[in-house]
Amino acid sequence: MSDVWVFGYGSLVWRPDFPFEEDRVATIAGWGRRFWQGSTDHRGVPGAPGRVVTLIEDPSAVCWGRAYLVSAQSRDEVIRHLDYREKGGYSLHETEMAFPGTGQRPADGLIYIATPGNPNWLGDAPLPEIAAQVRSSKGPSGPNTEYVVELARALAQMGADDPHVFDLARHVAEMDGAGQT
Repeated sequence: MSDVWVFGYGSLVWRPDFPFEEDRVATIAGWGRRFWQGSTDHRGVPGAPGRVVTLIEDPSAVCWGRAYLVSAQSRDEVIRHLDYREKGGYSLHETEMAFPGTGQRPADGLIYIATPGNPNWLGDAPLPEIAAQVRSSKGPSGPNTEYVVELARALAQMGADDPHVFDLARHVAEMDGAGQT
């Protein structure tokens, strides 16, 4: 068993909850981040799901996130933990990630992706509808708005370009400013 990189592109970007040896800003090519996955166990509840991110294949896209190096000694424990954390429709895949601005070679790692056909898949919707759902959703991990705002903040701090996340965060903030719930 060897050390392994885990790529986070959603809440793992700003809230990792497992032991790791090192973390770095990282990118993966060919994937775009979208708020198309329902959350009934973290940011919503059954019957009133929140919206969280997943990845969709897009040959022209680059997804920014954070890579965590997990030691060989804690690899099995961390994967079990993440399998449980990401149980709401996500499955484990392998990916190649790059580390922009570091001069370091790309590395292979693991990533969780929710694909169409899983029981919590919500799919595309107009951004104002996604924002309204986010504003009205709350689950055991907190309000869905926190997820959107914290992800947008973390991506902005790393210099990432992600119009879908930033546009959704603006919609959520505008709704908040207008007194909508």
